[in-house]
Amino acid sequence: MLTYDRYLTPASLDDAFDALEAILGARVVAGATDLLPWAREGRAGDVHLPALVDVTRIPQLQGLSLEQGRIRMGAATPIAAFQNDELLQRQAPVLGCCAVWFADDQIREQATVGGNLVNASPAGDSQPALLAMNASVTLARREHGAIVERAMPLAEFILGPGQTALQPREILTRIDLDAVPGHGAAFEKVGHRRSLVISTVCLAALVKLDWAKRRIEDCRIAVGAVGPVPQRLPDIERLLAGQAPTGELLREAAGRTADRVRSRSRQEYRREVLLNFVERALVAALGHAGVAVTRLPKEEAIHA
Repeated sequence: MLTYDRYLTPASLDDAFDALEAILGARVVAGATDLLPWAREGRAGDVHLPALVDVTRIPQLQGLSLEQGRIRMGAATPIAAFQNDELLQRQAPVLGCCAVWFADDQIREQATVGGNLVNASPAGDSQPALLAMNASVTLARREHGAIVERAMPLAEFILGPGQTALQPREILTRIDLDAVPGHGAAFEKVGHRRSLVISTVCLAALVKLDWAKRRIEDCRIAVGAVGPVPQRLPDIERLLAGQAPTGELLREAAGRTADRVRSRSRQEYRREVLLNFVERALVAALGHAGVAVTRLPKEEAIHA
């Protein structure tokens, strides 16, 4: 059970830092869709907080823009924007593919991208898609009355399950990521239902074609829920870059991924799923980019 004394909605970063400095134990929230599950009996038990500081109305945490090939996304951007925002539809289609699998319509409207990252669940659905777009995060704190920012790659921000590089009284304000308008995109997630399920494996793939040479110009693959942190697959990306897309090549790439599973449970199942997801996502991303590649028959599959 969760109880709290005050619910604050600061209108500026300074107001938010005032609250965090004045109220010992105040907790920052943005969307708060993971707060009640965290506080329920059996995880955190009964939880009482002196204050919740809702940062979603702060201007520095809002807005979407495109600047010099990078998308600047406020941390309070709802996951629903991945599907509904015109800029993201054009410049970051993999986010829309991801959002289809993210919870349900009501939660997507409430949950924020910043909250999903700070929560740092190993099964966080947005993380592979953002990693594939070379995302970085900007963190703000107040020192001697002045707002101070620092930035780091998303890959360095998430340290482990529920663990990030966020310091006490520091707020994630922005995510910056590559615009990828020419890439085909795909997202895969395993679960019993399409949305309301925690990932056992999730994967994002981006592929760009060099049409003059009929070769893969750029390939990005990121996977989540198979270890303590999400990860890119750089060696697989290098294998595919510069090659003509064929079923044999995609099968070979998929066959090299089984050793990436670091989860403590269901390892063999996750390995099998990952092999299939890599191949299927690459076929789908290539199809989205305009190239049809036929998967090899299942009996020719590479098994770990």
